[in-house]
Amino acid sequence: MTATFLALAKVRNIGIMAHIDAGKTTTAERILFFTGVSHRIGEVHDGAAALDFMKQERDRGITITSAATTCHWTLDGVEHTINLIDTPGHVDFTIEVERCLRVLDGAVTVFDGVAGVEPQSETVWRQADRYGVPRICFVNKLDRAGADFHRCVDMIRARLGAVPLVMQLPIGSGAEFEGVVDLVSGRAHVWPDGDHTVVDVPAGLAEDARRWRGALIETVAEHDEEVMGLYLDGAEPSQEQLHAAIRRLTVASGVTVTPVFCGSAFKDKGVQPLLDAVVRYLPSPLDVEQPGVGTASDEAPPAALAFKIMSDRFLGRLTFVRIYSGRLVSGASVLNSVKSRKERIGKIYRVHADRREEIESAGAGDIVAVMGLKQTTTGETLCDDAHPVFLESMDFPDPVIEVAIEPRSKGDREKLGAAIQRLSEEDPSFRVHEENGQTVIGGMGELHLEILVDRMKEEFGVGANVGRPRVAYRETVRRRVDKVDLTHRKQTGGKGQYAKVQISLEPIEDGYEFVNRVTGGRIPKEFIPSVDAGCQEAMQTGVLAGHEMTGVRVTLLDGDFHSIDSSELAFKIAGSMAFKEAVRRASPVLLEPVMAVEVTLPEEYLGSVIGDLNARRGRVEGTGERTGARVVRALVPLSEMFGYVGALRGMTSGRGVFTMQFDRYAEVPSSVAERIVSAG
Repeated sequence: MTATFLALAKVRNIGIMAHIDAGKTTTAERILFFTGVSHRIGEVHDGAAALDFMKQERDRGITITSAATTCHWTLDGVEHTINLIDTPGHVDFTIEVERCLRVLDGAVTVFDGVAGVEPQSETVWRQADRYGVPRICFVNKLDRAGADFHRCVDMIRARLGAVPLVMQLPIGSGAEFEGVVDLVSGRAHVWPDGDHTVVDVPAGLAEDARRWRGALIETVAEHDEEVMGLYLDGAEPSQEQLHAAIRRLTVASGVTVTPVFCGSAFKDKGVQPLLDAVVRYLPSPLDVEQPGVGTASDEAPPAALAFKIMSDRFLGRLTFVRIYSGRLVSGASVLNSVKSRKERIGKIYRVHADRREEIESAGAGDIVAVMGLKQTTTGETLCDDAHPVFLESMDFPDPVIEVAIEPRSKGDREKLGAAIQRLSEEDPSFRVHEENGQTVIGGMGELHLEILVDRMKEEFGVGANVGRPRVAYRETVRRRVDKVDLTHRKQTGGKGQYAKVQISLEPIEDGYEFVNRVTGGRIPKEFIPSVDAGCQEAMQTGVLAGHEMTGVRVTLLDGDFHSIDSSELAFKIAGSMAFKEAVRRASPVLLEPVMAVEVTLPEEYLGSVIGDLNARRGRVEGTGERTGARVVRALVPLSEMFGYVGALRGMTSGRGVFTMQFDRYAEVPSSVAERIVSAG
């Protein structure tokens, strides 16, 4: 084995993900403390968390942007490197989780021991499923009243469709929570006076520990042939055999077995065994293959994925990259294979939250920040010119909410332009367009837009008036139109404009598709992309109320051209005009974002809350119970949810809380659509 191979085997690239307030950043802060990166513990509620370094994060006590750091942990006398990314828990910043999961090899999912599996927990779990990211679970906050470890395990099984592998049992709960029983070693981890100590299993838990260890071995045997062989022979697997089998199951793509650990990060209990589990069970870069790259190696040609752009007040534009093979060296030239553009690597930095450590080069398995990349944006591949590679990119959702922003002076207009450009580079879910002479910015929720506007004012000094949030509606069509003929002819002396196109149009599930079926050179091939461009331009403003369109397939059937008067511009105009005419004939309808809403409230207010949700055009999907409270799940149009915080407080005497995340776009009822269209 080469030295590089051995070194990569000791690297873990992991993220921490969770629903908001599950204790994710608190867990990350304890990891930094116990690995020696931080010499004091930063608390979220004090605004002192090292990984929440933005002013907006510290003011609000939430994570807004993903923060990366590197730490080291020794297991069985061997030091391992952990590249750690702390991700946001609020639904408005789900895109941060998405792009981090794309470049991570493993993840720790944190659950609130009282609330269990919450809506955003499900969202980030599905994101990890989509990218095939192995994960382990950490049931946190077992020191709180009402915490129930086994109920949380049942929710992981029922809501996430996973096979939870219970690795530990809690010793006590609530204020009596003392530590955990390790079911593999048969020993207990306790923290008297804050010191981590390994002791015998308490007598009162010995029988439970024996029973749960048996269940652990049975579950592993069901999914692992080696342990199954031992099990059938009546032999007990050794600790080493059990560790190896659990690692195989955790790393294996498509296997749903997920180890579950527990503790209380805030009380400093359970973090050291969790770090052991990260090293022991989550994959190294050698365990994860990328299409076109294969196994990670420093000796291979370089291949890296840019997954995040960030503006540093001192260093300027930084591009965060995950290196899958080869080495990136300061001063070297690389190819952006997506744009076919050469880029030069400036300085390379290892990152710890808002601190940077300059390094000369970085190799396979590293996550670093790079200066000097001018053309590269999120989701693009950097590689060797002689060995072009295209790594899988990322898809980003469209905004569901918008606000108009108006600069107060000419100087503010220039600052606004610079701020928008910078923030658009950083955040792919932030969109901007002009509407009736106004600048309209779009995002994933009210908090998302509030943060963006706050950053414009704080970081860029933009003085601006901001309108009220409004829903980002969409338009689509409901029936097929087989043929629309459109001839664009303009003659004003000299060379004119001539283009004739024939298109069909039909609804599809989502997005936009363009199909060329022109034969016999009826339209020269150099003009075909112009028809496509014209249709896409017309998609930006639908025919009902000027909202962006989606769910349309355009097929170019036929056309005609003039050897002198035809041009790319003429065919672009013809394509746009034909598209709009086809949409008018295709029963256009308005779409609105519908949110998945979950309300937690006392029993006595259940009827009032359900009635109010129905009045908001909501559809109640079901009700349930959670630690003595009732939970209502409903689908409600976003337009009806403005001001719901205050309404819910009033209905429940301040005792109700809710979460909300985007579910899908749905057709607006005709009576409501007429009102929206007439309002402009």
